[in-house]
Amino acid sequence: MRELWAAINANAATRGDDSALMVFDTALETAYTWKQLQRAVRRLVWRLRQDRVRVLALAADNVPAWVIADIACGVAGITLLPLPGFFAPGQLQHALHTVPVDALLHDATLPDAVVAAQNPAPVSSHRLLGLHYRRFERDERALAARVDSLPQGTSKITFTSGSTGTPKGACLSAGHLEAVTTSIVAATQSCEITRHLCVLPLATLLENVAGVHAPLRSGAAVVLVPQQRLGFNGASGFSLPAFLDVLSHCRPQSLILIPQLLEALVMSAASGWRLPDSLRFVAVGGASVNPVLLERAWQFGIPAFEGYGLSECGSVVSLNTPGQRRNGSLGRPLPHVRVEIHDGEIQVFGPRFLGYAGDKASWLPQDDITPLATGDLGHQDANGYLHFNGRRKNLLVSSFGRNISPEWVETQLAASPCIAQSIVFGDSRPYCVALVQPRHPRIRDEEINASITAINAALPDYARVQRWARLSEPLVRGSGLETDLLTSNGRPRRAQIAQRFAATLEALYSASNDDILTPHQEATHHVL
Repeated sequence: MRELWAAINANAATRGDDSALMVFDTALETAYTWKQLQRAVRRLVWRLRQDRVRVLALAADNVPAWVIADIACGVAGITLLPLPGFFAPGQLQHALHTVPVDALLHDATLPDAVVAAQNPAPVSSHRLLGLHYRRFERDERALAARVDSLPQGTSKITFTSGSTGTPKGACLSAGHLEAVTTSIVAATQSCEITRHLCVLPLATLLENVAGVHAPLRSGAAVVLVPQQRLGFNGASGFSLPAFLDVLSHCRPQSLILIPQLLEALVMSAASGWRLPDSLRFVAVGGASVNPVLLERAWQFGIPAFEGYGLSECGSVVSLNTPGQRRNGSLGRPLPHVRVEIHDGEIQVFGPRFLGYAGDKASWLPQDDITPLATGDLGHQDANGYLHFNGRRKNLLVSSFGRNISPEWVETQLAASPCIAQSIVFGDSRPYCVALVQPRHPRIRDEEINASITAINAALPDYARVQRWARLSEPLVRGSGLETDLLTSNGRPRRAQIAQRFAATLEALYSASNDDILTPHQEATHHVL
């Protein structure tokens, strides 16, 4: 945060009346100039220090107050606990129980039940920066428990739901976050970005670091739009026209998207929507990106660059850049890290997280010789580009002893113009099967069958999809519940999907060529 605060002070001195934070609802407006941002951060630093706040929880939409609180905590050396808006009340309470906070800054999106469940009750409650500010008085016992729950040097705690319903809080140091930001600034410098639009929630570490810290470090204005105005309705609902309207009015030069949003942009451009000619850098992450989708994006003038990272590594490890881009890869590792492949697994050397909150066994030594095992399978090509081959924990072992990465097969299926989504299964089975969602309801089963047959021809026999079932509706991004079939960023929760479609999957393995599933089942099986 030292470099970011220095940049803010420098810009306040040299171009103080220029826009630093902008907002959009019906029109694009300046919320804070560089001078105003500097003053707002200083005032909040003073207030938090007066209240002896050591850990602050922050729960708010994409508004300027979120950014000001984030920067103020970094300047004051206060640990920040961002609370994701898509978390269920139980997950929010889990985070606040794991990390007892001195104060809570939040908007109306935080459920009242979560606030009421805090023990002890707040000693004061009023408005600050347009948000609710509640302060707690922690006794010596609570303070000692907090020391035991957080590794020394924790600056930010990012809770992610991952593939299970119980979130884990990755503790990150200020130096680690600054190293990541420095690499991103260098990687995007040639784009000369002057306006970044935050699309992902600010509590998402990727948007926080690459979408706020990096642009402000570079002197760019950050545009903030409430998630509902962007078109998001909860974790799974999305209005594409609203999203396109924001892009057309704000005319950003950079964005960070998940693959589903990139696909929505490509489909809109293919349908005649006029893309803003302002875009210079569109980072895509959160899940694997189909190389065909990336090529189509470039054909329509969308400068899409895939990257790779994880919260434990400060959100970004490698990135394709304007000068070094290879579609189908995750880009080259950024300067602050070194990547090696051990037994097929991606391992990262350099700055890494301190450990998980409340889990001392996970606290790691901070050195450059102990790698972080990511759990991701991959390889580096001769030119140093990193490639993703799937998750080690998702590895399927067929009944013939063959190792198969389902993500690898799913990526091949995603190249089909007929298939929007697929989930591959086959652990301890003689062959692979898939649940398939077509790109459009009008796509016929015969078309899907032909596509899978063509894709199988390029796969080894043990990885071919022998049978498949058509899903009646798409799987949607989760909201943090145990029953969600996808995580909040669209990754499949395979155990939950297998349980939900157990009868369908079993039928794919037991059915003969002339069998059909009964009409009440959610999918129809097909044999290749």
